[in-house]
Amino acid sequence: MTVPTPAPDPRGLARELGLTDAEYERIVATLGREPSTAELGTYSVMWSEHCSYKSSKVYLRQLPTAGERVLVGPGENAGVVDVGGGLAVTFKIESHNHPSFVEPFQGAATGVGGIIRDILTMGARPIALLDPLRFGGVGPGDDVERTRRIVDGVVRGIGHYGNSIGVATVGGETVFDPCYAGNPLVNVLCVGVMAADTIQLARAEAVGDVAVLIGQRTGRDGIGGASVLASAEFGDAGVDDAKRPNVQVGDPFAGKLLIESCLQLYAEDLLSGIQDMGAAGIACSTAEMASKAGMGMRVDLDLVPLREASMEAWEILCSESQERMLALVAPERLERVLQVCARWGADATPIGEVTGGDRLVFTHRGEVVHDAPAASLADDGPVYERPVADWVHPEADVPVDDWDPPADLRAAAMTLLGSPNLAPARCVWEQYDSIVGSGTVLGPGADAAVLRLPGGDPAFPRGVAITADGNGRWCALDPAAGARLVVAEAARNVACTGATPVAATNCLNFGSPERPEVMGQFRDTVRGLGEACEALGTPITGGNVSFYNATGDAAIHPTPVVGVLGVLDEVVARVGNAFQAPGDALFLVGAPTRPGLGGSEYLWRLYGRVAGRPPAVDLDEERALHALLVAGADVGWIRSAHDVSTGGLLATVVESCRGGGLGARLLPEPGVAPHQWLFSESPSRVVVSVRSPDAGQFADLCALRRVGARRLGVVLDEPRLELQGLIGLDLDEVAALQDAALPRALDLDG
Repeated sequence: MTVPTPAPDPRGLARELGLTDAEYERIVATLGREPSTAELGTYSVMWSEHCSYKSSKVYLRQLPTAGERVLVGPGENAGVVDVGGGLAVTFKIESHNHPSFVEPFQGAATGVGGIIRDILTMGARPIALLDPLRFGGVGPGDDVERTRRIVDGVVRGIGHYGNSIGVATVGGETVFDPCYAGNPLVNVLCVGVMAADTIQLARAEAVGDVAVLIGQRTGRDGIGGASVLASAEFGDAGVDDAKRPNVQVGDPFAGKLLIESCLQLYAEDLLSGIQDMGAAGIACSTAEMASKAGMGMRVDLDLVPLREASMEAWEILCSESQERMLALVAPERLERVLQVCARWGADATPIGEVTGGDRLVFTHRGEVVHDAPAASLADDGPVYERPVADWVHPEADVPVDDWDPPADLRAAAMTLLGSPNLAPARCVWEQYDSIVGSGTVLGPGADAAVLRLPGGDPAFPRGVAITADGNGRWCALDPAAGARLVVAEAARNVACTGATPVAATNCLNFGSPERPEVMGQFRDTVRGLGEACEALGTPITGGNVSFYNATGDAAIHPTPVVGVLGVLDEVVARVGNAFQAPGDALFLVGAPTRPGLGGSEYLWRLYGRVAGRPPAVDLDEERALHALLVAGADVGWIRSAHDVSTGGLLATVVESCRGGGLGARLLPEPGVAPHQWLFSESPSRVVVSVRSPDAGQFADLCALRRVGARRLGVVLDEPRLELQGLIGLDLDEVAALQDAALPRALDLDG
C-alpha cells in the first residue's frame, strides 16, 4: 500500500494551521507515521473549534433533544419536526460572524447560502430565513463609521442572496451595542418543508456507491474558513487583510439551480445519501458520511472540477467554495442523476466511491496524498474540559430597581422610544423580499413570523410560527438566568401568534474558550437553556457554537440566540400584534409587573449602564401563559397579542398602536411605580386585545386556566397614547422620532 509522503516540517505546519503539539502527537499516533500536508489540512479543519465542538461538547450533551414531534435531532445537518398532516419542517440557525466582519457582503451572503443548503440537504425546500444581527454601538464615542460600513455590507449581502435565490426573509433582530464593535454577530436561521417520510440523511449506505459532486467548481476561496477565521479571535488591531481570501464567495443563482436539481433527485428517490459541502468542504462531507456508516471512501481529486488548475491537494480538500453538495448514488442510478442535474444546469461529476473498511483515501496526480480513518476526523477529535471560572459581572449587584424614578417621566419615555434598538428597522428589512414564495402570513415586525406550508389540505392550510431571540445584556449579568429568559421570550413570541411552541434551535455566541471566565459563561448559559427548554417543551433539535468572538481583550456579551418553532393546525387562526379596532378591550395577561430594570433598555438608554440582576422567570407560569394564548386564539377571542420584552410595556403598546394606526388609553397598575410599570422588562406578560363583548368570556378563560389577567385599557380611534394620571404621548410625534432613529444613528443622510 502506498503511504502518503510526509509534509515538510510537519510539526511546524501543524502549528501554523492551528493544531496544538498534543493534537499533532495524537494524529501521529492515529496514523502511525508523520502526516502529509493534505492530512494536516483535513485534521486542522475537522478538529477546529468550529467543526469539532471540542470545547463545548461536554456541556451540549446536557441539553434536552428528544420530543414526540422530533424526527431528527442534533447530529445531522438540521433538525426535523413533525408538524402533522403528513408534513415535516426542518430548521436550524448558524453563525457567520467573523467572515462578516472581514468581508461583510460576502460573509453575510454566504452565511445565508450555507444555512439554506443545510436545510436542502435534509430533503426539504427552503421557504424562509430569519436574520438575528448584532452590530457595534451608535452612540457618542462609538465608531459609527465602521458600524455603518458593516451594517451596509451585511444587509446588502443577506438581501442579495435571499432575494436572488427566492427564499423569503421574514424576521430577525437588529441590535446595537458597543460590545459587538469588533465582532458583529450575523446569525441566520432557515426553515424548510417536506413530506414527513422523505427525510434525507448524510451517511453512506453501501460499498460501491458513487460519490458525485454536484454544483459549482472548487476554487481557493474559503480555504481555512473554519480554522483560520471561525476558530481564532482577532488581534488588537482587528481585521487582518490577509484573512480576506478565507471568506467564501457565493452565487445565489447557482444555489437556485442546486435547490431545484436536488429536489428532483429526492422526488425520484435517486440518492443513497447527501451532504452539504460547508465548513471544511470535501474533507468534511466525505469524512462525516463515511464515518456515520462505519465505512470508508476513496476519492480521486484529479476528477474534482476546479476553477484554478494549479490547486494543491490540501487546497482542494479544504476549500469552502459555495453551492456544492456531495451525493452518494447507487451505480445503476448514476446516469439518471447526471441527467437530472444536466436538466437544471447544475454540474455533476463522479469523483469517488464508498469502500469497505474505515479509511478515507484521497489521490492526486496519481499518488495517495491522504489515508486516514474517517472516524478519526469526524468523530474522534479532541474533547476538552477547559479551565472554568465562575463569571460574576462587576455591576450585577447594583440595586437598579431601587434607584429614584426619572424626574420627567415623559422625557424618559421619549428618550427610550428613540432608541435604535426599539425603532422599526425598516431601512434593514425593506431591502429583503419577505413575501417571495407566497407563504408569508406574518412577516417582519411580527412577534414571530407565520408561514403557510405548501402540500397540506388546501381547505385547512397548516402553518408554522418561527422566531429568533437573544439578549446579551441579560446573559452578561447572569448567564443562566439570561438564557432562561431568552428561551421564554422566544417561545412566548411564538405563542402570541396562536401557535404551540414545539422545538428549538440555538446559536451560542461567545468569546474565547481559552478564557476560564468565558467557559463559566458558557457552562451556565447551557444550563439555563436546558432548564427552560425542558420546562417549556421545546427540545433542542440542532444548532451552532461560535467561539472566539473577541478582539484583543474585548469580548462580546455571552449571546445565545434561540429560535423556536411553533405549529398552527390552521394558519387562518394566526394572531398578529397590531391593535385591530377602536373600542377593543386591552388586557395584560400572565404575570403581574415586577421589578425588571436590570439589564434593561431603559437603563442603557437613560444611564448608559449594563447593571443589576435580570428579572427572574417562573417557567411553570410561562408555560401556562403560552397555553392560554393558544386557547384564546383557537376560540377567536384574541384579536392581537404582543409580548412585553425589550423596552417594557410602553414599547409594547406603542408598537401595537403603530401597527394598527390606532391609539390606546391605559390604566396604571396599582402598587407599581410608574417607571417600573412602563419600563420593566419582567417576563411572562402579554398585552392582548379582545372585542369588548368578549372581554368577560376572555377573563373567565384566564381565571379557569389560572393565568393572571388585568384590565389594561381600551383601544382609541386616534394616534395618541393616554397613560391616565401620568402622561400622554402623540403617536405621530413618536412615529417621526422612531422612523428617524436608526437612519440618524447610522448617519445615513450624512
